[in-house]
Amino acid sequence: MRLAFILDPLDSLKSGKDSSIAIMREAARRGHRLFALQQGDLVWRDGDITGFARALYLDDHTDGTEQAWYRTGEPEASPLRAFDAVLMRKDPPFDMEYVYTTYLLELAEARGARIFNSPRAIRDHNEKLAIARFTEFIPPTLVTRQESLIRDFLQAQGDIVVKPLDGMGGAGVFRLRGADPNTGAILETLTQHGTRTIMAQRHIPEISQGDKRILLIAGKPMPYSLARIPRPGETRGNLNAGATGVAQPLTRRDREIADALGATLYAQGLMLVGLDVIGDYLTEVNVTSPTCMQEIADQTGFDSARVMVDALESQLPANTAH
Repeated sequence: MRLAFILDPLDSLKSGKDSSIAIMREAARRGHRLFALQQGDLVWRDGDITGFARALYLDDHTDGTEQAWYRTGEPEASPLRAFDAVLMRKDPPFDMEYVYTTYLLELAEARGARIFNSPRAIRDHNEKLAIARFTEFIPPTLVTRQESLIRDFLQAQGDIVVKPLDGMGGAGVFRLRGADPNTGAILETLTQHGTRTIMAQRHIPEISQGDKRILLIAGKPMPYSLARIPRPGETRGNLNAGATGVAQPLTRRDREIADALGATLYAQGLMLVGLDVIGDYLTEVNVTSPTCMQEIADQTGFDSARVMVDALESQLPANTAH
């Protein structure tokens, strides 16, 4: 197969952590050809979507430098439909440039390109708001730009978390309790004085045991989650915020949530999804570039990247699988 990956700059990826690299390594091991693009490499012209893609070669350097894991060729223009699969793996923020990219990828789909995850599905599933489709699994939640409603919610719940709808890695996430003197300043900042919609959720004490990332591939849950345990004094379970990742088997509740969502999300075009579960509650549905594959593999030996490449191969004609 010829696999094209739409990514952040390659030098920004961490070879020992990034799930995109894990997928690439497994695909390369099977003899598939790899290509790398960034958002700016996508062009619509003459009625088709062209990508200025670079051939990507993986190296097994051991000198400890992040730049040593790859080599690339020169960019060459190619219709996206000329690749056997295109994997959209650009990290948030989900800004207007991200939206424009999904439009371009959707046009490419109309010309025969195979895009994973589906660009329409990515656009339709805001990673915070998507939980509103599965209310039976979520904690008390409010979405609004009105400070008065958030203050009422805080009074009713006593302990809440507020966060922007377009963030990642714990950025902009605050915990508010009771008569916190910073409440006004935090809400003014997050809502930009009532002009930006945010989410408020009841604080879940089980965050001390980790914010669990559960991977769904082709609608099926992987057997292990990565519980991201906040560092002392911190309430955010994000690796970017200093949390420690601990792989662990899915609990009965984890599997109940994953089984309930898996088939629905897959049917909507989402091959790879990361569910965030704290305690018994679903808190986010990650569809842009779910990660944690390498940490789970390092700690348990279970290779989610292998399952992902299996799923990709199963989607394609038999004569392109190898």
